[in-house]
Amino acid sequence: MNTPVPVLQLENVFKSYGQVLGLSDVSLSLGAGIHGLLGPNGAGKSTLMKILTGQLKPDRGRAWVLGRPAWNSPRNYLQLGFCPEQDAFYPGLSGQAFLLALADLHGLPRAAAAAAAARALQRVALEPPVWNRPIASYSKGMRQRLKLAQALLHQPAVLILDEPLGGLDPVGRHQVLGLLEGLVGAGATILVSSHILHEIESMTSSVVLMVSGRVAAEGNVHQIRALIDRHPHHVAVRCPEPRRLAAALVADPDVVSLEFANKPAELRLTTQRPDQFYPRLMEIVLALGLEVERLASPDDNLEAVYRYLIDEKH
Repeated sequence: MNTPVPVLQLENVFKSYGQVLGLSDVSLSLGAGIHGLLGPNGAGKSTLMKILTGQLKPDRGRAWVLGRPAWNSPRNYLQLGFCPEQDAFYPGLSGQAFLLALADLHGLPRAAAAAAAARALQRVALEPPVWNRPIASYSKGMRQRLKLAQALLHQPAVLILDEPLGGLDPVGRHQVLGLLEGLVGAGATILVSSHILHEIESMTSSVVLMVSGRVAAEGNVHQIRALIDRHPHHVAVRCPEPRRLAAALVADPDVVSLEFANKPAELRLTTQRPDQFYPRLMEIVLALGLEVERLASPDDNLEAVYRYLIDEKH
């Protein structure tokens, strides 16, 4: 049985800028679908994306896109779309003229270029009345949509998106998230960098967390959280009699601490071993005949994983 070739791959990649280390021994293998790329400023996200898009050559190591080297492979540009974080427009051009110029660089005939530009503008919900307005008159959200349109212009199989939701209002964000979901459903591979953690979490459970030029964690959000076992796991239980539940849990060997919140009536506890603790918690609740209104963990999400890993590396 043949193993599928990873869509995006890095192997022991190093990249420095003089005395500043951008990437340090980064290895990564991503298949089809959507993947979130997270990390604080200076973590190496932009450097990683520029290496995958062929804008930077690694000092050491290798990178591939669709099985071809990322560096010096012009064929990649036919199947790769990139949305940068920074604006880079000719402000006197209209949005449509900007896309037509890029289509011409791709070698599309005039009629095909016009059709491709119209299709891309419609996909990002830029309406025809603004197509012929100069980009200098566009709002930040409209410029963001135009950046996405140029990335989609040639219908690439792979998209690298650097903060694609920046500058968009809630409606615009919802529209872009729907667009990305549709592209993945059609077979695209997307690597998206964002600081908006809950929106990455709504897009995908596959994340790459970077800190100080290294991959701090990779994979499913919940699997990553389970690995951070030296941090206490917080649990909130809302029920009519939280003190009865606390009395039954106070001797549990996996309970580190207990506290009450009066409004609403809630028991908040911490445990070092959630996998072992949760089944016993359910048994105790049933034995006491308690009606649990809410059971949740503020740690079982992407923001908590992100925060713990950043603290761990600094």
